[in-house]
Amino acid sequence: MRQLISNGNPMEEIVGFSRAVRVGSFIAIGGTAPVDASGKTVGVGDVFAQTTQCFEIIKAALEQAGSGLDDIVRTRVILTDIGTWKEAIEA
Repeated sequence: MRQLISNGNPMEEIVGFSRAVRVGSFIAIGGTAPVDASGKTVGVGDVFAQTTQCFEIIKAALEQAGSGLDDIVRTRVILTDIGTWKEAIEA
Protein backbone atom coordinates (compact mmCIF):
# COMPACT_ATOMS: atom_id res chain seq x y z
CA MET A 1 0.00 0.00 0.00
CA ARG A 2 1.28 3.46 -0.96
CA GLN A 3 0.62 6.47 1.27
CA LEU A 4 1.28 9.95 -0.12
CA ILE A 5 2.14 12.64 2.43
CA SER A 6 1.51 16.30 1.60
CA ASN A 7 2.31 19.42 3.59
CA GLY A 8 0.29 21.70 1.35
CA ASN A 9 3.25 23.44 -0.25
CA PRO A 10 2.02 24.99 -3.52
CA MET A 11 4.96 23.46 -5.41
CA GLU A 12 3.68 19.93 -4.73
CA GLU A 13 0.77 20.44 -7.10
CA ILE A 14 2.73 22.52 -9.62
CA VAL A 15 5.55 20.00 -10.14
CA GLY A 16 3.69 16.84 -9.10
CA PHE A 17 5.54 15.49 -6.09
CA SER A 18 4.66 14.45 -2.56
CA ARG A 19 6.52 15.63 0.52
CA ALA A 20 6.91 11.97 1.45
CA VAL A 21 5.78 8.56 0.23
CA ARG A 22 5.37 5.56 2.49
CA VAL A 23 5.33 2.06 1.02
CA GLY A 24 5.20 -0.62 3.71
CA SER A 25 7.83 0.16 6.32
CA PHE A 26 9.85 2.44 4.01
CA ILE A 27 9.39 6.21 3.83
CA ALA A 28 11.05 8.37 1.18
CA ILE A 29 11.21 12.12 1.76
CA GLY A 30 11.23 14.39 -1.27
CA GLY A 31 13.92 17.02 -1.75
CA THR A 32 13.30 19.63 0.92
CA ALA A 33 13.84 23.36 0.59
CA PRO A 34 13.67 25.84 3.49
CA VAL A 35 10.25 27.28 2.73
CA ASP A 36 7.26 28.26 4.83
CA ALA A 37 3.64 27.25 4.27
CA SER A 38 3.23 29.88 1.54
CA GLY A 39 6.34 28.74 -0.34
CA LYS A 40 8.56 31.65 0.72
CA THR A 41 12.19 30.96 1.61
CA VAL A 42 12.97 30.94 5.34
CA GLY A 43 16.32 32.21 6.64
CA VAL A 44 17.70 33.86 3.51
CA GLY A 45 21.49 33.97 3.95
CA ASP A 46 21.34 31.91 7.17
CA VAL A 47 22.33 28.27 6.57
CA PHE A 48 21.56 27.24 10.16
CA ALA A 49 18.00 28.62 9.92
CA GLN A 50 17.48 27.08 6.48
CA THR A 51 18.70 23.65 7.60
CA THR A 52 16.55 23.83 10.74
CA GLN A 53 13.51 24.67 8.60
CA CYS A 54 14.21 21.68 6.35
CA PHE A 55 14.39 19.36 9.36
CA GLU A 56 11.09 20.76 10.71
CA ILE A 57 9.43 20.02 7.36
CA ILE A 58 10.92 16.52 7.30
CA LYS A 59 9.92 15.87 10.92
CA ALA A 60 6.30 16.81 10.22
CA ALA A 61 6.17 14.56 7.14
CA LEU A 62 7.67 11.62 9.04
CA GLU A 63 5.18 12.09 11.87
CA GLN A 64 2.29 12.12 9.37
CA ALA A 65 3.62 8.82 8.05
CA GLY A 66 3.77 7.33 11.57
CA SER A 67 7.53 7.69 12.04
CA GLY A 68 10.02 10.24 13.37
CA LEU A 69 13.52 11.67 13.18
CA ASP A 70 14.96 8.77 15.20
CA ASP A 71 14.12 6.42 12.30
CA ILE A 72 16.23 8.23 9.69
CA VAL A 73 18.97 6.06 8.24
CA ARG A 74 20.35 8.41 5.58
CA THR A 75 20.47 12.12 4.87
CA ARG A 76 21.86 14.20 2.07
CA VAL A 77 22.66 17.90 2.29
CA ILE A 78 23.32 20.07 -0.74
CA LEU A 79 25.10 23.36 -0.07
CA THR A 80 25.77 26.17 -2.50
CA ASP A 81 28.82 27.21 -0.45
CA ILE A 82 30.85 24.40 1.15
CA GLY A 83 32.24 26.98 3.59
CA THR A 84 28.87 26.90 5.41
CA TRP A 85 29.02 23.18 6.23
CA LYS A 86 29.51 23.78 9.96
CA GLU A 87 26.26 25.74 10.24
CA ALA A 88 24.39 22.99 8.42
CA ILE A 89 25.88 20.27 10.63
CA GLU A 90 25.06 22.22 13.81
CA ALA A 91 21.40 22.36 12.80
